[in-house]
Amino acid sequence: MASIINGKFIRDDMTSKAMGGTELLSHRLVDNVPKKHLRDFQIHVSRTTSKDNTKKQILWCHDLAQDPAVKHLSNGGWKQYEKIVFVSHWQQETYRKVLGVPLEHGVVIENAIEPIPEKKKSSEEIRLIYTSTPHRGLEILYPVFDILSKYYSNISLDVFSSFELYGWKQRDKPYEKLFKELESHPRIRYHGAQSNDKVRAALQESHIFAYPSIWKETSCLCLIEAMSAKNICVHPRLGALEETSMGVTNIYDSHENPDTHARYFANHLSLAIESINDEKTMSRVDMAKKMCDDKHNLDSFSSKWVDLLKSL
Repeated sequence: MASIINGKFIRDDMTSKAMGGTELLSHRLVDNVPKKHLRDFQIHVSRTTSKDNTKKQILWCHDLAQDPAVKHLSNGGWKQYEKIVFVSHWQQETYRKVLGVPLEHGVVIENAIEPIPEKKKSSEEIRLIYTSTPHRGLEILYPVFDILSKYYSNISLDVFSSFELYGWKQRDKPYEKLFKELESHPRIRYHGAQSNDKVRAALQESHIFAYPSIWKETSCLCLIEAMSAKNICVHPRLGALEETSMGVTNIYDSHENPDTHARYFANHLSLAIESINDEKTMSRVDMAKKMCDDKHNLDSFSSKWVDLLKSL
């Protein structure tokens, strides 16, 4: 993976062009935390890289506790780090239960974004958007949208999704048929992998973040950005999504059966479409943006990192 050492983000594989959420956050840390606070530490990002034993060791976890890459933390393996940084309290608790990492040996520093400026959205077309990799629920979204597009003549869907964002184009292969269906649908715009700037611009234009996730997120930058861009966010109660949403989104109970999950999602997505001009709904969207921008901004993110590093 990579580590942050001497105030620089260093990839193990220097040929990698991956620029997913973890890479974005690593650059945000380097760009926003003064170098003087970073110089004594090696911060391993998700996975442990080769160690510089002249530096104090920190592990910044983004993965699930069940990921083989963090299995070394079990049986006291966590002791090799000065501190373990988690991106949500839900994630920290799972590491305690699965790997035995004591709560006092960890700290939660939530993911951060640059708040997305408000922009007037179209009142004629209701734009839905999906901005994550395909394995997080795109196979549920497509058939649900296809059905709803027959009932609502003014909805469209933008899809930003491909493993190419991580340099894993080969992992798109199982989804090629789905991508072709997206491309051929008259009301879907399939964009593949795009820069974060382009995704943020699209979120400013969209009304509904449609995210029937089937993946237990440890946090969710996509959801944070969608809330900041004043989208009605429709997603399941799964992993850290409920914690990330702060109780101000359109959340529904997840289900392991894909058909049942699709029905739950379709019902809540329909409600979101029909409530676009509802005053109470839009007031909730305004509240979501304020809460999100207050909690997940770069000033808060950098100050928590500085406090942690100074304490060590």
